[in-house]
Amino acid sequence: MTANNIGRYSKYIRPISILVDLMIISISGFYLFEYQIYNISYFIIYLIVGWIAVAVFIHFYDVYRFTAPIEIFSKIIKQGVLFLLIVIAFFPFSKQYAFSEKTVILFIISSMAMVSISKFTLFYFLKKYRIVTGSNFRNVVIIGYTPEAIRLKKLFEARNDFGYHFFGFFSNKKENIEIKGKLEQLKSFVIENEIDEIYCSLKEVSNAQLKKIIAFSDENKKTIKFIPDSKEIFSKNLQIDYYDSFPVLSLKKTVLNDPTIKIFKRVFDIIFSSIVIIGLLSWLMPLLAILIKLESKGPVFFRQGRPGIDEKEFHCYKFRSMKINGATETEASKNDPRVTRIGKLMRKTSVDEMPQFFNVLLGDMSVVGPRPHLWSQNLSYTGKIKKYPIRHCVKPGITGLAQVSGFRGEIEKDRDMINRIKFDIFYIENWSLILDLKIIYQTMVNIYKGEEKAY
Repeated sequence: MTANNIGRYSKYIRPISILVDLMIISISGFYLFEYQIYNISYFIIYLIVGWIAVAVFIHFYDVYRFTAPIEIFSKIIKQGVLFLLIVIAFFPFSKQYAFSEKTVILFIISSMAMVSISKFTLFYFLKKYRIVTGSNFRNVVIIGYTPEAIRLKKLFEARNDFGYHFFGFFSNKKENIEIKGKLEQLKSFVIENEIDEIYCSLKEVSNAQLKKIIAFSDENKKTIKFIPDSKEIFSKNLQIDYYDSFPVLSLKKTVLNDPTIKIFKRVFDIIFSSIVIIGLLSWLMPLLAILIKLESKGPVFFRQGRPGIDEKEFHCYKFRSMKINGATETEASKNDPRVTRIGKLMRKTSVDEMPQFFNVLLGDMSVVGPRPHLWSQNLSYTGKIKKYPIRHCVKPGITGLAQVSGFRGEIEKDRDMINRIKFDIFYIENWSLILDLKIIYQTMVNIYKGEEKAY
């Protein structure tokens, strides 16, 4: 792995850790409880759900390259104690199963021992891997040339196992051989050198400069963290981490970045889309195929490339609602002559979007999320609307908060897109399962009532 792609595989480490832990829990549960519990498969599902619920509650998988071993040990103890209570709680409500104190204790001790070994092995392996190979590093710069900033730079150099490559300081106040340039030169340097994280000294930037730096970080998907001024900290939504004893502030990430939540949302998507495909599309699809073919020549499905998560293209599927034409990058307008009669009905009831449940099943989309825009819209608005690129940090959805809030359909003016992006960003930053369920419910209500811009 070269310096240009260092740290690019870190996103896979936590999901792998979660899957290993779930395998340990499942295998241990099956082996120890197989002859005590009649329907062992339901019990294993109960264990998995219970483990994930506790992990989310105590942030069990929030372990980073700078996390202290004692903190990891503390998380393991908390997880083990709460998970033990979850296991014990199964038996009073399932009287046909005999409770064996010995088996439960053996299960908890053995499974938590294996989880601990797995967790610490991975943690220390990655540290050694970074030192020996020089891989899995993150490129960083520091804004400001203060005593605190210099201390952090020395920490990066002293603790190779943390996995940071320091590229230099940016400051308007002093001249020094270590200073790469002034603040105005930061943006181009970060992009050209593929910098992953920006550390900003709060002593050296004004509020106006800080807002611009945060906006730049959002738009370019860079992580920004802050070196605190010991006198005052005003920024909202901050969390504090310690690199050894050095405090570093960072903006809290959306919960959708949590690997446990990603897995939970993916499981929900698979179950929901499977129900729709089996219960509805299995009989509706052949019927619509006949009606589409009878009215106009062409395929039953319309397939179009759209920007997905991280702006990677995927093929979005719909029932074809228009006559074959060459203007596929032009969105539909009111009384659009390209729309067929059956297409008009499908678009009015959003039935034309139903094949996207196959996209959900394939993993390209989610049931709920920002709607995938046309590439032409994406290119047009990326530099025009602040925070527009943030919508690509999650999977696009069949429905979304913007759509159920009245901002669906044709974009007639920039204000329409600005309002849509505001709702998309709010959804990403404030996600919850309840919010997803409310959006799904409101979508069904809107389909039943009909929508003005559904054409």
